[in-house]
Amino acid sequence: MKTYKLHLIRHGLTEGNFTGLYLGSGTDLPLCDEGRARLQQLKTCFVYPKVDTVFTSPLARAVQTAQLLFPDAAHLYELQDLREAGFGVYDGKPITELAKDPDFARWMDPASGFVPEGAEPTAQFHKRCGDALLKLFEYMIKAGVEEAACVTHGGVIMSMLAQHSLPVRPAEQWMADAGCGYTVQTSVELWMRDKLVEAVQIQPQGYLDAKPAE
Repeated sequence: MKTYKLHLIRHGLTEGNFTGLYLGSGTDLPLCDEGRARLQQLKTCFVYPKVDTVFTSPLARAVQTAQLLFPDAAHLYELQDLREAGFGVYDGKPITELAKDPDFARWMDPASGFVPEGAEPTAQFHKRCGDALLKLFEYMIKAGVEEAACVTHGGVIMSMLAQHSLPVRPAEQWMADAGCGYTVQTSVELWMRDKLVEAVQIQPQGYLDAKPAE
């Protein structure tokens, strides 16, 4: 049975990650020097897959990560549906400041239904992420691309896998470090019948064994 593999990789770090900013799709920061250095270190110490096709979020931090990790890829596609969630008026603000805002606490409670001005509704975000994962595999199957990479955002990866991956886990258990992620695979039968993928490996290869136990 033919399988199709997709390597889901979280983008590298930006200055906003180090300074504690709440970064959504409305804040388009590039990788910082430390973020680039960390990615280079990961490439030196571990093994990333070699692929000809890479899908990426259009945000600079993801595109730059894709270019750094997969410089030899023949095809690089920027897809709007792979962008981070939109946080509206909270986008780009210090998390320490937002922690004092009672409306931000409502935004963090999925049961509240509260949507900040200009933000993407949570249900809409999750539908976008789930649909995006299925569309990537649909493209791969139709185009005969048996292996590809996807560089996107931590929240996008968590949402995708919480909805469509085996083993079944809550979103928070699919967190990925910067520059790291998961390999998922599916077959035509599994994709068409169940809309599911299987998580089969941590990326980059060897990273899980080297990471200290928490």
